[in-house]
Amino acid sequence: MTNDTKRPLTLRDVSDATGVSEMTVSRVLRNRGDVSEKTRQKVLEAAKELGYVPNKIAGALASKRVNLVAVIIPSLSNMVFPEVLTGINRILEDTDLQPVVGVTDYQPEKEEKVLYEMLSWRPSGVIIAGLEHTEPARAMLSAAGIPVVEIMDTDGDPVDAMVGISHRRAGREMAKAIIKAGYSHIGFMGTKMPLDHRARKRFEGFTEALAKEGIEIEDREFYSGGSALAKGREMTEAMLKRSPELDFLYYSNDMIGAGGLLYLLDQGIDVPGQIGLAGFNGVELLAGLPRQLATMDACRQEIGMKAAQIIADQLENPDAAIEKIVTLTPTISYGDTLKRR
Repeated sequence: MTNDTKRPLTLRDVSDATGVSEMTVSRVLRNRGDVSEKTRQKVLEAAKELGYVPNKIAGALASKRVNLVAVIIPSLSNMVFPEVLTGINRILEDTDLQPVVGVTDYQPEKEEKVLYEMLSWRPSGVIIAGLEHTEPARAMLSAAGIPVVEIMDTDGDPVDAMVGISHRRAGREMAKAIIKAGYSHIGFMGTKMPLDHRARKRFEGFTEALAKEGIEIEDREFYSGGSALAKGREMTEAMLKRSPELDFLYYSNDMIGAGGLLYLLDQGIDVPGQIGLAGFNGVELLAGLPRQLATMDACRQEIGMKAAQIIADQLENPDAAIEKIVTLTPTISYGDTLKRR
């Protein structure tokens, strides 16, 4: 049984291969109706051998949605989001729902386009990173008529539901730990804030907590592009040449923080005695470094799981009372680069 005509297989093909009616084939493949076990197995085996995949567009026209969940994230190269996707998939794999991923590259206009295309397929739900969207994107999310969960951030107002952490609080908590450890000459390195709203909020919380203790950021540097080890090394070297009096370096993510750590160790600088360091995200990949970078867990997989659960629960029982604002609490890992006092 082969399909040599290079056309999509239909119910008729499965019917011809099994000798049962198209209606019976349809009932078996949709798991509906009273069909004998022998016939059911015959149809399923034939469909599998043929490579038949049901055309769900017709069903979607009737139900006005397909069993897809649109997942819109800014990056696949950033190690944060694969872990979020793992959490989403862990929940959805026990349902009929399948996640479909779109990537925006942190560009608001591209987010609009990706969202438009995905919503045109009438998915059952949307999981989208961040709370900041263009007015057209927000209007599309509001008018979609399906569960929408904005993830990663809870410093703002969601269209429907949100799951994440307070990045302003995360920044404040790290600043308090740094101050408590006795550091006072602080430099900051991170992504360009207009494109990374969550990094901006952490920076705002960080500087706010420092200001309450009469401390200001003494040097700062921002970059665009991927969060690479090489970039962290370069920025750290440049900053310390400009501002050799600094005794702590705070990085907006672990990857550039790890680059800074490797540079300081190469230079024989005492970490954390002479200079302390901290990043953000709790990236497990960095566990093999000579020293563990102080960081803060962003609750990535848990965020994905809770967002997917909200979608699944709302679809299963639209009238049920579901918690729509879920704020998780990240914890500081002091590692080997932040003194405890």
